[in-house]
Amino acid sequence: MFSHALKRSSVLAAAALTAVLAGLLGAPAASASPTAGDYVALGDSYASGAGVPAQYAGLCLRSQRNYGHLVATALGSSSYRDATCAAAKTSDLTEAQYDAFLRVNDPQLDSVSAGTDLVTLGIGGNELGTSDLGIGDVIATCIAGAVVNPFGTPCKDVYAHGHWDFSSWSWKYGEDTLRTRVDAAAPRIAAALEKIHAKAPGATVLLVGYPSVLPDNGRACIGRQPITTGDVDYLRGVLDRLNGMLAATAAAHHATYVDTLTPTRGHDVCSGDRWIEGALPGSPAVPFHPNATGERVMADAVLAAVRR
Repeated sequence: MFSHALKRSSVLAAAALTAVLAGLLGAPAASASPTAGDYVALGDSYASGAGVPAQYAGLCLRSQRNYGHLVATALGSSSYRDATCAAAKTSDLTEAQYDAFLRVNDPQLDSVSAGTDLVTLGIGGNELGTSDLGIGDVIATCIAGAVVNPFGTPCKDVYAHGHWDFSSWSWKYGEDTLRTRVDAAAPRIAAALEKIHAKAPGATVLLVGYPSVLPDNGRACIGRQPITTGDVDYLRGVLDRLNGMLAATAAAHHATYVDTLTPTRGHDVCSGDRWIEGALPGSPAVPFHPNATGERVMADAVLAAVRR
């Protein structure tokens, strides 16, 4: 009995010494880190992992290998809720999402609570489209234009209102619809971030950007994707503007921007080693969306941001 009591006293003394040393060395308390806490993933098809096996949640096209699931596993989160849904727009954060007359998802912010420790939000791309397809209708317009004008910039002509100016005998562009839509989305995303902070005041909030869907040089897509080289360059500029807007909005509203474009550069839809699939996917994924490798690389970027 004396031996047992001595051992117990030794254990308690060691535990006390460990606690003192932890305080002296500045070791973080477990509760101060989001790694073992409550994590909620919000966002659109890039966040849901649309088309990546294994799919679940019906028309929301969530994958068990999307970056949210991978992050939750890596962090050892005590609770994880995936509220992401394909085709989601900022309005679907606070309202139920419908496909035609079918309700496909609850308001995504319903999954966030006062006890939530970590929130990732990947949204904004679908603000560029006007239909339920979101960004999909822009892609369809660009592909259709390339069929009838394979050497021009038919997509840019539609959205930047290109026209021939007879007075200067040159091609002119007016107000750019897509760039205007990017700018118009900024206050909606800012409002979403503020709502997240209000619902979960102690949460770490990450605003996840979009990966390198298109190459820096449109000529890399010749013979690889059904979009003209000029339109690839134009759309890449729109993507850069979108990510720039997301980064600026995150900085202004107490969130951390996660750059996923840089780590996926060189693995776009026109690459020989694609992490984002093209019009005809070679790996399971919705066209022009990340495949399993792309989702994993995005997860790595999110994890790096969390651990910073």
